[in-house]
Amino acid sequence: MADILEQIMARKRDEIVAAKAARPESELKARLAAAPPPRDFVAALRAPGPVRVIAEVKKASPSAGVIRPDFDPVRIAREYERAGAACLSVLTDEHFFQGRLEYLTAVRQATSIPVLRKDFLLDCYQVLEARVAGADCVLLIAECLDDCRLRELYFYTSELGMAALIELYDEQNLDRVLKLEPELVGVNNRNLRSFQTDLAHSIELSRRVPGECVFVSESGIHTRADVARLEQAGIRAILVGESLMRSSDIGASLHELIGESPA
Repeated sequence: MADILEQIMARKRDEIVAAKAARPESELKARLAAAPPPRDFVAALRAPGPVRVIAEVKKASPSAGVIRPDFDPVRIAREYERAGAACLSVLTDEHFFQGRLEYLTAVRQATSIPVLRKDFLLDCYQVLEARVAGADCVLLIAECLDDCRLRELYFYTSELGMAALIELYDEQNLDRVLKLEPELVGVNNRNLRSFQTDLAHSIELSRRVPGECVFVSESGIHTRADVARLEQAGIRAILVGESLMRSSDIGASLHELIGESPA
């Protein structure tokens, strides 16, 4: 498979230009006051109890195609919340993942737990978009951002009252991410260039992340055995999407991952 990340970033740059032309940044800023107050994403992941799950609302992906044909983001999000998800992640990329920013707004209004905008953010405009749409947290992918832009987006996110989950895959990005002293660091078990997954990847890199930082293992998590393996390595926050989205009973599948029986 070709370098998917480069394809996505090229498309995203064009989308940002078009979005700014259609709705200027000044117009977005005027709508900030009407956005709902941010919920505490970090506190939700630090809470005691079983492994904390960021459950993902995702219709499709470049590697898997359509994952859930009967896609109803609000219904799915409510099922996740009832089953014990700590937070929600909503895909908002339209071209590659068939997401929409409107899905995030609808999910945020229908649930009471924090919501992450999952997208490929390259510009402060997208961070502002996320807050106006109701996001409590945004994803910043180190592979997509140089040091200057990563710092800019990270601190702008904080200025708007949101958390930032800084994700990386390549080990060489870890030191520059940790220089920001972030509260949240995620390691993607899926190589965004080849879309191959390896659960051991986040286990290895978690050993280099300070204990005061919430570490999130992302992608490639399918079974209770996978979760137990991560827990044994000291990881207690995970982001799970595809395995739950493919399930005929999302709530039961999430309960199983967490290690609890449905009420």
